[in-house]
Amino acid sequence: MAEKCFKGMSGAHAAMFTPFDAKGRVNPEMIAKIMDYGYANGLKGFYLTGTTGEWWLLSLEERKQVLAAAVASNKGRGKLIAHVGANRTDDSVELARYAAEIGIDWVSSIAPQLYRTSFDATLYHYRKIAEATDLPFMVYSMGAALVPERDIRFFDLKNVKGIKYTGRDYYAAQRLKRVLDKSKETIWFAGCDEQLRCGLALGNVFAGGIGTSYNIIPKHIAMICEYAAKNDFRTAAKWQDETNRLIELMIESDNWSYRKAMMRFIGLDCGPYRKPFEPLTAAQYKAFAKRFAALNIVKADQAI
Repeated sequence: MAEKCFKGMSGAHAAMFTPFDAKGRVNPEMIAKIMDYGYANGLKGFYLTGTTGEWWLLSLEERKQVLAAAVASNKGRGKLIAHVGANRTDDSVELARYAAEIGIDWVSSIAPQLYRTSFDATLYHYRKIAEATDLPFMVYSMGAALVPERDIRFFDLKNVKGIKYTGRDYYAAQRLKRVLDKSKETIWFAGCDEQLRCGLALGNVFAGGIGTSYNIIPKHIAMICEYAAKNDFRTAAKWQDETNRLIELMIESDNWSYRKAMMRFIGLDCGPYRKPFEPLTAAQYKAFAKRFAALNIVKADQAI
């Protein structure tokens, strides 16, 4: 029997952009609008203050503000996953406890990024976070090699019940999931937007995805998940193809403010990414918006 924490989790969850107002402050009203748009187009929830959400550029208080605004706007429509990863484990623990207090559904964390980046350090970091609350914990594996014989130890920790795998070694993912299935139930999410259909094609590994482009084209992502669940991968491929044309433009520049510019185009202005990313000039935005429109995937102000 599936654990209660897995109920309603399957499907697409946006790794939410953290929106800022004209003065560079967290914009709770825009958080509500992003969520309304996502839920109206098939999303199952949101992953908050992760890499897309600029966790490393936000203060602890700002991260708490984002979590609180999301809880206030969610109204039971889907699941909220709080990324609490931080350079200091104590900060992660503080955020996890806050998430539990205000009604977040899951907590998650990336591995240590600056110091002690070994497996043992990550295990220690995760243990401290996972033991801080009774919320289910989701491992956030980004860029690191997945080693089934080693990484199975994460799932021995208290409350560790899932993983957001932003990697492309689906063979290793399948092997680890197969071993885990013999002893405990877990839930997995694919984190590479451009390969969501590929991950779902494994059948029994990924229950859905978590990604950046989900904010911009939630219907596309929801359709990929829906048709994959029906084993109609031919139709899912059509939605994935359009998604990937958008992603190609989205990641063309290393200035992530272009990613948020896509949100501005659809009517959900999140402001630019914080420094060291540069804000776009009026001319840069105009040229980019013209190219984005030419893809003929989304319409200007469609989210309004």
